[in-house]
Amino acid sequence: MEDQKKAYLFEEAPIHKAVFSMAVPTIISSLVMVLYNLADTYFVGILNDPIQNAAVTLAAPVLLAFNAVNNLFGVGSSSMMSRALGRKDYDTVRRSSAFGFYGSVCGGLLFTVALLVAKGPLLALLGTNQETAAATGEYLTWTVTCGAAPAILNVVMAYMVRSEGSTLHASIGTMSGCLLNMVLDPIFILPWGLGMGAAGAGLATFLSNCAACVYFFVLLFVRRGKTYVCIRPSMLRLDRSIVAGVCAVGIPAAIQNLLNVTGMTVLNNFTSSFGADAVAAMGIAQKINMVPMNIALGGSQGVMPIVGYNYASGNRDRMRGTVGFAMRLSVSFLFFVAACYYFGAEFFVGLFIRNEDIIAYGARFLHGMCLALPFLNVDFMAVGVFQAAGMGRKAFFFAILRKIILEIPALYLLNALFPLYGLAYAQAVTEVILAVTALLVLRKLYQSLE
Repeated sequence: MEDQKKAYLFEEAPIHKAVFSMAVPTIISSLVMVLYNLADTYFVGILNDPIQNAAVTLAAPVLLAFNAVNNLFGVGSSSMMSRALGRKDYDTVRRSSAFGFYGSVCGGLLFTVALLVAKGPLLALLGTNQETAAATGEYLTWTVTCGAAPAILNVVMAYMVRSEGSTLHASIGTMSGCLLNMVLDPIFILPWGLGMGAAGAGLATFLSNCAACVYFFVLLFVRRGKTYVCIRPSMLRLDRSIVAGVCAVGIPAAIQNLLNVTGMTVLNNFTSSFGADAVAAMGIAQKINMVPMNIALGGSQGVMPIVGYNYASGNRDRMRGTVGFAMRLSVSFLFFVAACYYFGAEFFVGLFIRNEDIIAYGARFLHGMCLALPFLNVDFMAVGVFQAAGMGRKAFFFAILRKIILEIPALYLLNALFPLYGLAYAQAVTEVILAVTALLVLRKLYQSLE
């Protein structure tokens, strides 16, 4: 009965209903994740200490690097699972999920070892100085040394649960950890609690990710026999077809994320030369901009299982209709958000800190960042289509185009022309070009499918 409901959703339900059923829980989950990131920024900002705020900002590239493993095993295995479901190849679904699960565990442990071995050089690479190194290191101890494995594992498990249509359960698992984080943040960060500052934010993040993992383990135990997601060690076999199928999509997605880390590191290093106030302001503006960015990302991730299923089953009209409807909806919404951010920048930045200098910096940064919002959704959706259909090379092309060819050179150029403030406009320049390119590539893909 449950399989019939999932098949109806993927194959026959009206497109708008299918998109809302899959995308809305994913978007809500993404928003809750952003809110818990904002909670770190908000409660650390209450301390009114630029060094503590800068620590959270400077550590962000390392946490973003987790997404390389998330994408390798989460995006890779979920894409493989959705396409196998479309072909009714359930053995491949189970083996792909087992490979993704144990691969993500190993990836998290590698992060832990790497930080233990090379913490000093890493802090220097992140752009810390004598003021910010200690606070940044304490934050990384909890979020990476202790927390890398559960942080990666709960995201990968959400991808796998979502790939078979259980979007609501995937979102509940993710949100359970996020909500716990928001409860724990003030207790661990603020003086009336444990007073740990940025380190307290890291501890809250670690515990919340552990809670999310527990939810998914309980879910899989309760639904055993009713789910194709399998984490039994006996199903872990390094079959060439499984490894190649997961890595064909996952490796380009992972490289894309590592390039995002590189871009953020370059941005933070440029910003840090202007002092802790500028770094804190850039971090706050980035977190504010992440809210609509994650709506766009959640929308594209939510429809990926539908796209992959219908691509594999040969229903190309439904695949195109799903992508078109989701893209139109998201772009319209993001135009509205961009306008609100542009004209209300000081208000939004002022919600997170009371320092007038930081508010002035942050408002000008947000003016530039928000211009990219309507265009990045087109890019996200195109890359999501390529990942869902197993076209890893096309997704990799967009990753190289975004960071290596466009955004990082734009950071250097705009910072030289307009010191500090030009940095905020690099993404907008990049996303306009990428949006045009994405539409052209999607059009060519649709023509080839016909």
